[in-house]
Amino acid sequence: MKMFVFLASTICAANKASIVVGSPNQPIELPTSYFLIEHEKGYVLFDTGHNLDTVKDLQNAVPEIIYNAFRPDAYEEGFVLNALKKAGVKPEQITHVVCSHLHFDHCGGMGFFPNATYVVQKEELAYANNPDPFMQLVYYKEDFNKGLNWMVLDGWNDNRYDLFDDGKIIIYFTPGHTPGHQSLLLNMEESGPMMLTSDACYTADNLNELKLSGLACDNSAYVKNLKMFQDMRKRGVKIVIGHDPEQWETTKKFPEFYS
Repeated sequence: MKMFVFLASTICAANKASIVVGSPNQPIELPTSYFLIEHEKGYVLFDTGHNLDTVKDLQNAVPEIIYNAFRPDAYEEGFVLNALKKAGVKPEQITHVVCSHLHFDHCGGMGFFPNATYVVQKEELAYANNPDPFMQLVYYKEDFNKGLNWMVLDGWNDNRYDLFDDGKIIIYFTPGHTPGHQSLLLNMEESGPMMLTSDACYTADNLNELKLSGLACDNSAYVKNLKMFQDMRKRGVKIVIGHDPEQWETTKKFPEFYS
C-alpha cells in the first residue's frame, strides 16, 4: 500500500487564535492537503480539496468574510483531477472517496469519480444540509449534493470501520470539529501506522497542549479526539496533523510517498 500527499491550498489566518484558542494575535500560514491511497483493491481518496471554481477565482468564489479572515490561496495544479493526472491515475480508477467532513476546502472535488463510493458519516450529511449559523459559510451544498453513490456510516455504531476488511484502512469517527467528522488510520507496512486527522486536529499546538480550535461544534468532543491522538502517538502511531505548517515542511509530497 502507498500513500501520496497533495497540497490543495494555503490558508493565511489573520489571527492564530482562530485556529488555536488562546494563541497570540498573530498571522499563521496553514497548508490544506488531501491524500491518495493505492491499495491492492483500488485507489482511495481521503478528501478532495477545493472545487475548480474556487481554484480559478478564489476571492470571488468564497464569502468575503471567509476570504478576508483566512486569505486562502488555492493552486490549479492542486485541483484533484490535475493532481491525479500527474500521478497517472484516471478518475474511473478511484473506488472510494472517504470524506473527513463536507467543508468546502475538503470536499470540492467530489462528483468526478464515476465508479467511486463516497464514504461519509450520517451526522455529517445531515448537518451539512442544515448547519448551525456559524457553520453555514463553510458548507457549499453544490459540492456534495450531486446524487453520489454514498456509503453512510453511523457514528459510534460504525466506529473503526475497516474499509477493505484487511486492517489496512480504518475509518475512525472523530466528531467535534463537525458533528460527523471522521479520520483515517493507515497501517503501512514500512512507514508504520499513520493517523490522518484532517480537521480533528488543526496544528501541533492543538495536539500537544490540548487546545481548542476556533471553529468547532463540540469542544468537549474535540478535546477527546486530541487525547486519543496523544495516546496513539505514545503507542507509535504517526499523527498526520490536518493543517500544521511545521509538520508540512517534513511531510513527503507527491511524487514521494509513504508505504
